[in-house]
Amino acid sequence: MTAVHPLAAGSAEPPARTYDVALLDLDGVVYVGPAAVPGVPDALAAARAAGMRLGYVTNNAARTPEQVAAHLTDLGVAAGPGDVITSSQAAATVVAELLGPAAPVLPVGGPGVSAALAAAGLTVVATAEDKPRAVVQGYGPEVGWAQLAEAVVAVRRGARHVATNTDATIPSPRGVLPGNGALVGVVSAVTGQQPLVTGKPDPAMHAECVRRTGARRPLVVGDRLDTDIEGAARAGAASLLVLTGVTTPATFLSAVPEHRPDLLAQDAGGVLTPHPAVTAVDGGWRCGRWSARVGGAELVLRAGTGGDGDGLDGLRALALAHWTQHPEGGQPAVVRAGDAAARAVLERWGLAHG
Repeated sequence: MTAVHPLAAGSAEPPARTYDVALLDLDGVVYVGPAAVPGVPDALAAARAAGMRLGYVTNNAARTPEQVAAHLTDLGVAAGPGDVITSSQAAATVVAELLGPAAPVLPVGGPGVSAALAAAGLTVVATAEDKPRAVVQGYGPEVGWAQLAEAVVAVRRGARHVATNTDATIPSPRGVLPGNGALVGVVSAVTGQQPLVTGKPDPAMHAECVRRTGARRPLVVGDRLDTDIEGAARAGAASLLVLTGVTTPATFLSAVPEHRPDLLAQDAGGVLTPHPAVTAVDGGWRCGRWSARVGGAELVLRAGTGGDGDGLDGLRALALAHWTQHPEGGQPAVVRAGDAAARAVLERWGLAHG
């Protein structure tokens, strides 16, 4: 049995020493709702001190880069507007290239959408009666029926529908909530038109951040498989998945090949610690004290003796065991604990079936 994914290699050195720039998603990585993920501001400060540069790449189109940078600063994360790339900026750049300068565009979303369009030299209009040539739709917590109705009318009259992103959900302290993709789906369902999507996983956002930072070896840090991790792969960058946002251990295990990260950590502090290798042993996979193997329809996890009280090494071993047997992805039929320690971590992850 041979390694089937870079996750097996791990990282003998902390990523902050081996990657020159971290391109960090925000919602679910640096903060959830208005509050910072515990410990992350200090971890990012330590990464900077170790020489790693930081850029912030967000599919959330609601706020301007200035507002995002101010929020980060309030949370104890040093950032300026130039460190932030939003999906509104990516959409505005694409629309300006497609339609030319000063083209009339109808924004749907938070103030970040209108601000990015204006900054790109486009003409921001308020209604479908202003004959926009495009509708740019991004997330905004105040978006309601009236804005969606204007978008529908404009698209049905020939305006190009552009979505900053299609994330179906956003993380919040109350759990996942509807994201921009849910509302984009409303417009598409009524018009019968599929939008042009410009945010992650399109590589334009990460590529722009690489250009700004001059990164030679960037590391994308994110919580979403279908945007952050796939976007990193499409941009030719390594990726670190964190479990502080929308991705659960179950969705991580079921990931299709393009959604599999190079590294896995509980939170963004994972840039400061080595990542152990996962090795093939005796028909299974071992990481630290944890071993996993496929037996029939079962995926079985066992714990040895030693450290790693949170069992993250066990999740790494489970992933390699499952992905080796099921390279196309999909949820394991049965995940079973081979001992009490394994049962405890599987129950905590919501994975125990037997």
